[in-house]
Amino acid sequence: MRKIVLAGGSGQVGNLLRKYFAALGDKVIVLTRNPVSGNGLIQWDGCILGDWTRELEGADLVVNLCGRSVNCRYHARNRHAILASRIDTTRILREAIARAEKTRRVWMNASTATIYRHALDRDMDEQTGELGGDEMDVPETWRFSMDVARRWEEAFIEALTPGTRKIALRSAMTMSPDRGGVFDILLGLVRKGLGGKQGSGRQFVSWIHEADFVAAIEYLLADVRFEGPVNLAAPNPLPNCEFMNDLRKAYDISFGLPSSRWMLEVGALVLRTETELVLKSRRVVPGKLLQAGFRFQFPEWQEAARNLVLLWKGQRNNG
Repeated sequence: MRKIVLAGGSGQVGNLLRKYFAALGDKVIVLTRNPVSGNGLIQWDGCILGDWTRELEGADLVVNLCGRSVNCRYHARNRHAILASRIDTTRILREAIARAEKTRRVWMNASTATIYRHALDRDMDEQTGELGGDEMDVPETWRFSMDVARRWEEAFIEALTPGTRKIALRSAMTMSPDRGGVFDILLGLVRKGLGGKQGSGRQFVSWIHEADFVAAIEYLLADVRFEGPVNLAAPNPLPNCEFMNDLRKAYDISFGLPSSRWMLEVGALVLRTETELVLKSRRVVPGKLLQAGFRFQFPEWQEAARNLVLLWKGQRNNG
């Protein structure tokens, strides 16, 4: 039986990993800021060393998923919270892991596919991909999100934790049928007749099916060759217009009202979010995973969308 520690593991991705490892019979510890009720839940604040550090002793895997949601307006207060929630938890885990008496096998820290530049022209893998933030012609809000991603990884990479293999998870959108997840939100647009292209529709969408996400985490844990940044994304990103069209087909809806850029800007203002989340082109591919021989169960969005719609309907019918 392995010991898995998930910091910030009460969100969508954390729940996927918790259920996966628990089903295998592993001992799963979730560090959470929420009031605890047992069942492997341990309360922490993500900023100060405390009794929670004992949970790291003998851990086979520590996964840090902490970070305030970026689904908000990027004003000064939210910018500070977005950055601090990522940097502070990474640094305190670095200190706790360095102090733990028993060696931890692997530390995986969440990162994001947003770290790469706005890319319409070519794929971005770990070896040849160009990090964003230095371009002259991108919106300031886009520059902020890329800067957060770079500083987040820097805080992780600079951590001195001898004996612990470290992997930065540059994750694309993880697609699962769970309520409130990104797939649930996108399918909600489709069901309301609003599932057309967003903006020009030329921007690429990078994604990964939940089954491939958890399988990739297991693969990274088992294979000692992996270290440093790893892209967690399906190997075939596609333009937004095709992405939304395939999702409409999967739900058997032929029409979706397109959203122009100005409509998205107004909608983002009303919903207190940013258009960067849908307009920036993320053309990310999993170079390291493919080179190592990892096989995706859902490499194409069309098949993944059909599967996710079936899972989504099954959850609603049984719920």
